Amino acid sequence: MIIPRPWWEARIADLWKRRSILWLTGVRRAGKTILCQSIENVHYFDCELPSVRREMEDQEMFLKSHRGQVLALDEIHRLDDPALLLKIAADHFPETHIIATGSSTLGASSKFRDTLAGRKAELYLTPLCEADSNFPHWGDRMRRLLHGGLPALFLSDIRDEKDYSEWIEAFWARDILELFRLERRASFLKFAEMLFAQSGGRLNASVFASSCGVSRPTIMNYLAILEATHLVYVVRPYHTRDVKEIVSTPCVYAFDTGFVAWAQGLHEVPAKEKGLLWEHLVLNEIAALRQTSNIHNWRDKQGHEIDFVIMSSDTTPIAIEVKWDADAFEVQGLRAFRALHPGNLNLVVSANIEHPFQKTMGGFLVTFCPLSALGDYIL
Repeated sequence: MIIPRPWWEARIADLWKRRSILWLTGVRRAGKTILCQSIENVHYFDCELPSVRREMEDQEMFLKSHRGQVLALDEIHRLDDPALLLKIAADHFPETHIIATGSSTLGASSKFRDTLAGRKAELYLTPLCEADSNFPHWGDRMRRLLHGGLPALFLSDIRDEKDYSEWIEAFWARDILELFRLERRASFLKFAEMLFAQSGGRLNASVFASSCGVSRPTIMNYLAILEATHLVYVVRPYHTRDVKEIVSTPCVYAFDTGFVAWAQGLHEVPAKEKGLLWEHLVLNEIAALRQTSNIHNWRDKQGHEIDFVIMSSDTTPIAIEVKWDADAFEVQGLRAFRALHPGNLNLVVSANIEHPFQKTMGGFLVTFCPLSALGDYIL
């Protein structure tokens, strides 16, 4: 079964109005290939195939032969110099629309010697979000939390732990070894699995370094690679360096709930984990809608917290609290946050409400909204 993703297709069309080159990124099996192939009138090229790579050896001739067409260059990092082909296309063949895919961000490895700044648009394809709700089983929220949002894993009738283990092995072999040339496979994968198991927690690099048998700088390098390849979100503290605020120690979230459940050995979603996994789903939605990793949290030294903080169009901070049950929201954290960071938009994203409503709590106007309505407030 193929999950149609018309919302993403529309975003691609909009981005092509601004740039002729589009870099589509996202983790392995997020659906990049299917999305590329679904574009109207597209000419699809799988750069993993030797015959395709040979066809592109003369880059100028390749582009001349496809002038004015819509091209999908899948797994473009398999080329010897992928950035050069895209640069030539942007500068000399602007009438040709190209969508190029890869698992990591441009410039994340030495494979890309030019980041194409000013020449391309970027789109990060997240695991399944609310805009992808036009398919069976979406109403089963527990399925989404437990299976995760990679289309094939979500749709699988049988949740097999081996599928997640094999995905991790493929990630190491095809994304890490080929792009970053890392050694110490066991230490790197142990670090990734530990992050997944403790997802949503605060990073203590020294503890991870000791557990993985590497240095603290190595752990920070591993973290940068995992962030660049979209395997984790590093949610850093929002602050103005007020003495009351925590200004360091980010929280690290796994990219997908299915891998959190896999790392924790979950076969069902226990009540105590619903809130944390729901938090991951809200983070995924913010990333899909805003197309940014510039997402923060907030905490002060008295223990008050705000789950996520993003900037509004008028540059004031939007406070987002995440609750599985809307009745569990308490206003103390919001009051402490707004005392230091004034702003008007205070959101509580809850799993047990269907329609937005507002309520005054502790002198603050709070908007309660379902995940499906989040975009109405943060875009």
